[in-house]
Amino acid sequence: MSKICQLTGKRPVSGNNVSHSNRKTKRRFLPNLHKKRFFIPEKGEWVTLKVSAHAMRSIDKLGVYEYLKQQKKKGFDVGIDL
Repeated sequence: MSKICQLTGKRPVSGNNVSHSNRKTKRRFLPNLHKKRFFIPEKGEWVTLKVSAHAMRSIDKLGVYEYLKQQKKKGFDVGIDL
């Protein structure tokens, strides 16, 4: 299962762990992803998406249908035919 947000495109990035003695070792920063079901009242159906916490906040502000339309226009696979 890939760790990529379906709506924002957030994905793991790499960086360094830095110890007290300033030694650096590689690490990955993973996005805060959740598998969540959203009900789209305009379509009358449920859709399951793997989204980041940032995307969930945006959905709360705009509404799920409006946000999905915006992201579809930007080229993201929103998992539903709008």
